[in-house]
Amino acid sequence: MQYKIATLALGTALALAAATGARADTAHPNDIRIGGYFVHFDTSASDITGPYTVPGLNTSVNNTTTLYLGYVRTLSSHFAVEFAFGWPPLTHAVGKGPAAVGSVPYNGQTIADIRWLSPTALLEYNFFAPDSRWRPFVGVGVNYTYFYDRQVTAAGAAVSGGPTSISLPASVGPAVTAGFKYRLNARWHIVASYSVAQVNSRLTTDTAGVLRSSSVHFWPNAAVISVGYSF
Repeated sequence: MQYKIATLALGTALALAAATGARADTAHPNDIRIGGYFVHFDTSASDITGPYTVPGLNTSVNNTTTLYLGYVRTLSSHFAVEFAFGWPPLTHAVGKGPAAVGSVPYNGQTIADIRWLSPTALLEYNFFAPDSRWRPFVGVGVNYTYFYDRQVTAAGAAVSGGPTSISLPASVGPAVTAGFKYRLNARWHIVASYSVAQVNSRLTTDTAGVLRSSSVHFWPNAAVISVGYSF
């Protein structure tokens, strides 16, 4: 329900902002950006449950850094819409819980490697006049996260009892951002921002038909430093 509300709110806000587009400074309404994504995962998960599972098994996700790519379209003198993308990073799921499961090390071991694609659409409000050198902004939008290339490591297979596959359904959730743009000249600028998204999924592992699962909640906190060009 909250995802439908977030999507509806973004769509309504985009429509209202677009209605003011006639007042926009259309000299350079398009903006492309490239930079770095520095992602910290604030992760919580329920303990893994299923047959032959030791109590207290949990997981966490290591932080990561990847390439940021963005496109921003100016809608009016204060409103813009941003489409933010990151080069799909390889993230590592780490065991959290007992030091070992039987004789197999668990806590702190990398048990799976996962890539994810996570585009975000944001409606942003820019403060100050369009020709100001400094322009703070805030934004709200929708994030879509798709998990793929999911591989269990040798350590993960040893804990699970053999070759294991993973499923992680895609997630749609709200996202917010805040930052500022510093104009170098009429076309070039530097942008710094901090964004948070909500990502919910359910991890399910399959080891020769033995299914185990955990509800996983991510709050990716992403700091972005980028260089932009307007045209």
